[in-house]
Amino acid sequence: MPELRRIPVNGVELNVALAGSGPAVLLLHGFPHTWELWTDIMADLSDRYLVIAPDLRGFGASSGAVSGYDAGTLAEDAAALLTALGVSSAAVVGIDAGTPPAFLLALRHPGLVRRLVVMESLLGRLPGAEDFLADGPPWWFGFHAAAPGLAETVLEGHEAAYIEWFLDAGTLGNGVRPDIRDAFVRAYTGSNALGRAFSYYRALPKSALQIEQATATARLTVPTMALGARPVGRALEHQLRPITDDLTGHVIENCGHIIPLHRPQALLALLHPFLA
Repeated sequence: MPELRRIPVNGVELNVALAGSGPAVLLLHGFPHTWELWTDIMADLSDRYLVIAPDLRGFGASSGAVSGYDAGTLAEDAAALLTALGVSSAAVVGIDAGTPPAFLLALRHPGLVRRLVVMESLLGRLPGAEDFLADGPPWWFGFHAAAPGLAETVLEGHEAAYIEWFLDAGTLGNGVRPDIRDAFVRAYTGSNALGRAFSYYRALPKSALQIEQATATARLTVPTMALGARPVGRALEHQLRPITDDLTGHVIENCGHIIPLHRPQALLALLHPFLA
């Protein structure tokens, strides 16, 4: 089992799972996940790496905050976490809500990020995702970002059914095993927990502006791998291609959005040669 530590960064306290030793690998989860999204991946990678898997600010067992759910602040949380752990260079892996902060971390701190892996997300309004967005963004983006308090009020008391829908859809109907499912439901139960998670969606316009401003003056120079499944496919890779010096792209077939839980062995088969 990983060691769980509480580490103060940027005015919040992050709940962080640590396992193994060696070169550092930082794992950034999405919604509706916690660090436990990476359970199978950590067990394998910890044989040769120091694996660092935080709950993002306000998510899971990390402390809440009034603000700071934009990608830029989450990226600086990650940088501060590495510094607090004495890590001078890490491979960074992000999925879903963890992808934009992982991207900005590599763009802003290329000396801190030796390799970047991003999965199943989009990077703001960067060109390349027009086909994916032809019918508009997924419905829950608007629901989560609606007037503060609305989605929380509607969902309170029905969290388990709501979270399970995402887990089932994200694994093409296979769901996730009960212990991880229960951990995710606990993490998003109650209006306060939901409100913190939805603050990420309410900050998406600010995050998109941060990404636009950063890519206007800088290119992504670290070796990068973009991984897609269903539904994002190659949209993220297409966004990255014009602004990245060293990009590899893959689509994992017969795989839902929650790659680390649906197809962990397929993910590891791509991670190992890339991280090495």
